[in-house]
Amino acid sequence: MKTVTVEELLAKAKKPGEDAMHLHPYFQGKIETIPKCVIRDLSDFAIWYTPGVAEPCKAINKDRDKVYDYTNKWNTIAVVSDGTRVLGLGDIGPEAGLPVMEGKGLIFKYLGGVDVYPLVIGTKDPDKIIEWVKILQPAVGGVNLEDLAQPKCFRILDTLRAECEIPIWHDDQQGTATVIVAGVINALKFVNKRMDEAQIVLFGAGAANIRTVYILEAAGAKRENIVITDSKGILHKERPDWKKLEEEFKQKWEMCLTTNKRGVKGAPELAFKGADVVIAASTPGPGTIKPEWIKGMAKDPIVFPCANPVPECWPWEAKEAGARIVGTGRSDFPNQINNSLGFPGIFRGTLDVRARTITDEMCVAAARELAKVAEDKGLREDYIVPSMSEWEVFPREAVAVAKKAMEQKVARLYPSEDDLYERANSLIKRSRVVSQCLMEHGLVPNPPTR
Repeated sequence: MKTVTVEELLAKAKKPGEDAMHLHPYFQGKIETIPKCVIRDLSDFAIWYTPGVAEPCKAINKDRDKVYDYTNKWNTIAVVSDGTRVLGLGDIGPEAGLPVMEGKGLIFKYLGGVDVYPLVIGTKDPDKIIEWVKILQPAVGGVNLEDLAQPKCFRILDTLRAECEIPIWHDDQQGTATVIVAGVINALKFVNKRMDEAQIVLFGAGAANIRTVYILEAAGAKRENIVITDSKGILHKERPDWKKLEEEFKQKWEMCLTTNKRGVKGAPELAFKGADVVIAASTPGPGTIKPEWIKGMAKDPIVFPCANPVPECWPWEAKEAGARIVGTGRSDFPNQINNSLGFPGIFRGTLDVRARTITDEMCVAAARELAKVAEDKGLREDYIVPSMSEWEVFPREAVAVAKKAMEQKVARLYPSEDDLYERANSLIKRSRVVSQCLMEHGLVPNPPTR
C-alpha cells in the first residue's frame, strides 16, 4: 500500500480552493430560480399571474395561513448574513460573503430539497438586522442566520427566536453544535466512554462552541465537566477580565460561572491535560493546536479541530500525537464534523410540520439520528458520522426533527411518521434528479478542464 506524503496531503488540502477560483467565474453563481409549475403555453400566465392570481390573493387575505398552501413559502427560507464573520476569514463584508451564502443555498436545495434566498445585507447594526428579519417573515417559511460576529449573534438569535412566528436558526451556533454532538456521541461510544462522565474541552469561545455547551448538556453531558478556552486563557469565575465579560459577553460570562468545576486556570493548553474530548472552533491553523498538547490528554483521546478552511491542526498530526479519533470540518478528510450534515435535514423536518421554532431538543433529536445512521453502518475510527454522500441521512434527520417538534407542540401540522418520511424522501430525491437532468441535457454545462 502506497504511503501518502505530507506534501501530497497538503496539495490535496489546497485543491478545493484552486478549483473554486476556476469554477466560480465560469458558472457566475451556483443557484438560480426556475419554474415549478406547468407552462403549457403563454395562456397559462393568466392562471399564474393576472387575472387568475387574484383569487388565491383574496383567499390568503381571508386566511393568512393559506399562504403556505398557495405559495412556495412552505419550502422557502432566507439565508441572512452581514458578512462580519465569514468562515475563518473574519469581517470581509456582505459582498465577499455572498459566495458562501449561495453555496449554503445549493446545499440546502440538493441535500434537503429546501429553496433559498441568499440575502447579504448592508448593515452591521444588530437592532437593524433584528428588525429586518422580522419584516421579512411574510415572504419565507424560516430564516438561517449565517456568519454573524459575536457577541451580537447571540442577541440576534435569542431575540428573533422569542419574537418571530417562523423558525429562526443560526447555523454557526445550532448547526455546528448539532453535528459536533453527533460526532461526540459516536466517538465516545467507540472508545467506551460515557457522555455524562467525559471531560470535554471546547477550544475557542465563539458562537459555535458556546452553543455546543447547550446542545451537549441537552444530550447528557455535564456542564461541570466542560472546560472552555478563549484567546486569553481558560474560562473560570475568577478571570481578571470578569467585568468586561459580564457587561459585553453575557454568554461567555455565564460559561465562566457554570463550567470548569475542576477550577483549571491559565493558558489554553493547560485545559488539554486529562481531557477525553477536545472540540476546537477557533483560529484556523495549522499549528494552532500543538501535538504536545494532545499527548497530555486522557487515554483514547478524541480531537475535533473544526476551523475552516484550515483546521487548527492537520489530522495526521493529531493522530501521530496519539489521538484515537480525529474529525475536521472539511469534506476531503475522514469524519467531517460539518454543519452541512445537519441543516438540510433539520430544516426539511422543520418546514414539513411548519414548526414555529427550532428548539435545542430538536437539535439533539437530529444529532442522535445522525449518529444512529453511522452506527447502523458500523463505527470505525475514520467513520463516526456519515458523509454528505449518504443522502439517506437527510430524510431520517428530517423525520426525527419533525417528530420532536410535534412532541413539543411547536408544529402547525401533525402528519404520520410514514408520511413525513415519504415527503422528505420525495422532495430531496426530486432536487437531485432535477440537478442531474440539467447536467445530462447540457443546461448546466461541464466546465472546461484546466
